[in-house]
Amino acid sequence: MIEPRIDDLLEHVDSRYALVIVAAKRARQINSYHHQLGEGLGFEDAPPPLVQSRSKNYLTMAMEEIAQAKIAYAYRP
Repeated sequence: MIEPRIDDLLEHVDSRYALVIVAAKRARQINSYHHQLGEGLGFEDAPPPLVQSRSKNYLTMAMEEIAQAKIAYAYRP
């Protein structure tokens, strides 16, 4: 069984398309955070993961953050 479930994730976003976009962008931010961590750089553009995860997969971490309502998004016209 995949966790978090898609049904749970869709409660926090408007559509599957929005879910994909938000999760992918956040996964890229988590990836950048881990790369900056090793280089000793600042974390202005890449905040650390907001949840404790057993997974080392950045996309899974991003989806767990969405499922726990730790991140919010807004459409920009």
